[in-house]
Amino acid sequence: MENALVIGSSGGIGKALVTALETRGVRVTGLSRSGDGLDVTDESSVEAKLGALDGPFDLIFVATGALELNGHGPEKALKQLTPEAMIAQFKLNCLGPSLILKHGMHLLPRERECRFAALSARVGSIGDNGMGGWYSYRTSKAALNQMIHGGAIELSRTHKKSICVALHPGTVETPLTAKYADGHPTVTPEQAAQNLLGVLDGLTPNETGLFFDWQGERVEW
Repeated sequence: MENALVIGSSGGIGKALVTALETRGVRVTGLSRSGDGLDVTDESSVEAKLGALDGPFDLIFVATGALELNGHGPEKALKQLTPEAMIAQFKLNCLGPSLILKHGMHLLPRERECRFAALSARVGSIGDNGMGGWYSYRTSKAALNQMIHGGAIELSRTHKKSICVALHPGTVETPLTAKYADGHPTVTPEQAAQNLLGVLDGLTPNETGLFFDWQGERVEW
């Protein structure tokens, strides 16, 4: 891997990914809202920022996403569901990575192996949902998983050695997730970055379109 593009490079995982990749000797281009004015929910912003890049990038990693937006946390019951909260979750967690894939395809090399990855979450798995709740976040991540799966099929038609996947990083230590970890094991952003890159290292084009956790285990849809 020679060149990588990290979307959301100012966030916890994004920043750790940049550092981990640079330690490997990879040339990294980072884009974020705070550093570059990139709004992944605005197509004109995505098109302009990605259109200004030359590439090719062996890896495009979308590290954006949020569990809590505009003061709205995960719903515990249907009565807490609001259209505004659900739309906000879909825009950031599903639409954003989808627009990056749409406008980033031309930045991936066609003649050699390349990777596109987006952060998802195990709670977005329909088959693994035995608790209910967290409606907006769960459904936005489930929708992202479907977009990655469908996008990988199309991408493989022109980029036959491409690997396009959704990745679950585990519960990463941040001030926000501390409120929702609920005793589950957590990892630092630095550990999460190393784990995710390790998973990507081991994947092949035959595994494109799938959903993996930080240990490299496939997560059911």
